[in-house]
Formats: sequence, C-alpha cells, structure tokens
Amino acid sequence: MKHWASTHRRALAEALHRFTAAPFASLLNVAVIGIALALPMAFYVLLDNARQLAREHAPQPELSLFLAGEAGAADIRLIEQRLKKHGGLAAYRFVSKAQALEQLKSRAGLGDVAAGLPQNPLPDAFVVTARDSSSSGLEALRAEFATWPKVAEAHVDSDWARRLDNLIALGHRAVVMLAGVLAFALAAVTFNTIRLQILTQREEIEVAKLIGATDGWIQRPFLYYGALAGAAGGITAWVLTVAALMVFNSQLQPLAALYGLPLQLKHMNWGDSLYALVIAAGLGWFGAWLSVRRHLSHHNPS
Repeated sequence: MKHWASTHRRALAEALHRFTAAPFASLLNVAVIGIALALPMAFYVLLDNARQLAREHAPQPELSLFLAGEAGAADIRLIEQRLKKHGGLAAYRFVSKAQALEQLKSRAGLGDVAAGLPQNPLPDAFVVTARDSSSSGLEALRAEFATWPKVAEAHVDSDWARRLDNLIALGHRAVVMLAGVLAFALAAVTFNTIRLQILTQREEIEVAKLIGATDGWIQRPFLYYGALAGAAGGITAWVLTVAALMVFNSQLQPLAALYGLPLQLKHMNWGDSLYALVIAAGLGWFGAWLSVRRHLSHHNPS
C-alpha cells in the first residue's frame, strides 16, 4: 500500500512539475479547455433558469372535475374530503352549477344566450391545482379522478405544460449534443498536448524502459497531467460562467423592473458543479490515456 501511494505521489508531483515548467503553454491549454467547457455549461445554466422561471411564474395548469347530474350534497362532501386528503394537490375549489351559470352570463355576448336557457345545463365542478405540473403528472391525476364515484368527466389544461416539457427536452438534447462535440475537442487538445510531451521526452522514455520501467510507471505522470489540465479547465469554465451570469444579471434588472419578475439567473448548485469538474478531469484523463496508449507503444526497445 505504501509503495502504491508513493508511486502515485511521485507521478502527481512530476505532473505538477511539468504543468508549472511551461506555464504559458499550460495556461493556453487550460484556457482552450475552459472555453470549450464553458459553452455547454452556460447553456445548461440558462436552460435550467428558464425552466425554473417558467415553473414558478407561468399559470398553474388546472384539472376540472365535472360531477354527474345526480350528484347530491352528500356526494359533493365526500369528493371534497377525498380532495382534502390527497397529497398531490396544491389547492382546490368548488364551483356550483349556479356559480358557473353566473360566470357564463358575465361573459361578453353570452348573457342573452344564458338567459334564454330553460334550465341550468351546467354541472357542479371542482377545480384542482396539482403540485406536480408536468404533463405526465397531470395526466396521472386526471386518470385517477375519472374513476371516482359521481365524477362524470375529468379534464386537464396541460397543453402549455406539454409544450414546455417538449421545449425543455429539446434544449437538453441540444446541450448534450454540444457537450459531446466539445468533449471530443477537450480530449483532442489533451491528446495532442500529451503527444508533444511524449515526443520531447522520447529518449528519457526509451532509457527508462531499458532499465526496466513498466508502461504503468511511465504513463502515470501523463495521466495525472491530463486530469489536472481537465480539472483546471473545468474550474476556468465555472469562473467564466459565473462572470457571464453577473453581466447578464446586471443587464436583466431593467427588464425585471418592467415585468415585476425576479429575473436573477442562478449558477449551478455545488453538486452539479462538482459533477462537471469530475467530468472535465475525466475527459482530460481519457485524452491523455488515448495519447499514451497510441504513442508509448512506438518507443518499446526492439
């Protein structure tokens, strides 16, 4: 165990030495990696903020439970009790058939029509607001309420929620595609950087292999270098995204004052930030591994 820890400490120290030995080249590599990672990170943050803003300030979709014509006061009380105990509801209200008729009469152009009706054709109804406003959650509630006794029909106003879900899903696919392309670019930058290092240290590698150094012992510092470059690029991307959000927030304040909305873009939480940093380090390690596996085999002594 001590030998394993000692070899990894040596490899990490050598990677740090290589990183600081050519600071200008290292900073350029980190800057390229950071810019490549900042683009999908910024798009992800903007998409997440747009989703949160839409969920918090868009009108909540409602479900309408239309009762059967023969439903009496006891049936209405029973349904109200079940709604009160339901854990998936944020609010509900009862709209009697008389209230519904008065609302119909108050609408422009429909007063005379409603007054000419021989009797009230409208049913009693409950209007329900769900906690889960996703289209799948609303549809599940609609299917559940439709099975309740004395509920003739259950309708859900989920068109906007479905459109929002589709737009968010499309945005996530676009972010994933962009992240995939730029992840390839990150791995390519690391691959080329490690390739140049191997070429400049070709004689050292050949001598090390002649005296018995294993491939793992030789490649370990390069892998640590790739991981360090990727992690540094991830931190750079995080800083660039924070700076961009600060600029955006300062420009959004006049617009927020006009609409009366708290338009304040928020960065990723610490969990997502750590996840992005690990991915960046992993991509740097992967690019270095590809380069080492590709070029180190050519330096085996014959």
